[in-house]
Amino acid sequence: MPKYLKVSLICTIALGLIVMVAGIYAWQYINALSDVKLSSTKPIVVHVKAGESAPSIYRDLVDVSKKLDDYRFRAWLKLNPNMSQVKVGYYEFPVNTTVSDLFTRLSSGKETQFSIALVEGQTIAQWLELIRSQANLKQDIPDASSLYKILVEDSSLDASGSAGFCRNELRTVEGCLLADTYFYNYQDSALSVIQRAYQAMKKTLEAAWQSRYIDIPLNSPYEALILASIIEKETAVASERGLIAGVFSNRLELNMRLQTDPTVIYGIGPEFDGNITRKHLRTTTPYNTYRIKGLPPTPIAMAGRESLNAAVMPQITDYLYFVAKGDGSHQFSTTLAQHNDAVAKYQLNRN
Repeated sequence: MPKYLKVSLICTIALGLIVMVAGIYAWQYINALSDVKLSSTKPIVVHVKAGESAPSIYRDLVDVSKKLDDYRFRAWLKLNPNMSQVKVGYYEFPVNTTVSDLFTRLSSGKETQFSIALVEGQTIAQWLELIRSQANLKQDIPDASSLYKILVEDSSLDASGSAGFCRNELRTVEGCLLADTYFYNYQDSALSVIQRAYQAMKKTLEAAWQSRYIDIPLNSPYEALILASIIEKETAVASERGLIAGVFSNRLELNMRLQTDPTVIYGIGPEFDGNITRKHLRTTTPYNTYRIKGLPPTPIAMAGRESLNAAVMPQITDYLYFVAKGDGSHQFSTTLAQHNDAVAKYQLNRN
């Protein structure tokens, strides 16, 4: 082989090696962008709007003139084309999130979810106040009368005809939403959270009513809801719910007044100052179960699944009375004499 051909071959091989090494280096340099941390000091919030692209989001996150240039990122997208199709939504990322982690989520559309805990025993007014305080929800809750119309009247015409389980003369949705934790995305409708809680109660109440004891003194699912709300307010001790329900069932069957303080307090309303007086107990209102027989006209609070189940499947007992012991639990009695002794011991501090 002529000498000039050997030189040419060596040069070609050397050039090829240089190109190959350069290519490997360039690939490694570009691909190393995957592990670059976008922030080491604070969480990252990315709100992807319609029309935004991966490069534009990247430019907003880093100072490309000082850190990582735009060409490198575009080349990285060529190597990772599945990362380029970012989805509209709201995303939050922790400190030290990498480029790969961030764009993997943006392209998957797995938005950051928020949660709100709607707690048992609270009223619709308290729930609405909490929901309206959530900055991440779109606040579109109407006034109380419109809320009743939307949830009860407009939705009662479904195929089963059962969505109007909450229909009542006072046009209130008190007690008609299921206490639970609800998840939502950024700027979801606040009304939609309430509608989900209403539908959750509809489903849960239907299931509870189907499982009820056939001889309970309740005539409708709504009456079960009313009783469940009273049970919810009477005790926070899970093991007592069935007994409380048993006492109330016994009293209803015997046509005895329920004589439960939480209904009186609910009837007093915002004016209640924390102290039930004899005047309160003597004043006849639709909710004063010391003066009226049977159940009040509506629930007095939001109930959870456990209280609903207790209302329709009460514990079999001879108890007719109970009194708070001061530690969250109650003393149960079968006779008025026993009850008076318990009141003296636990309420009047007499032995």
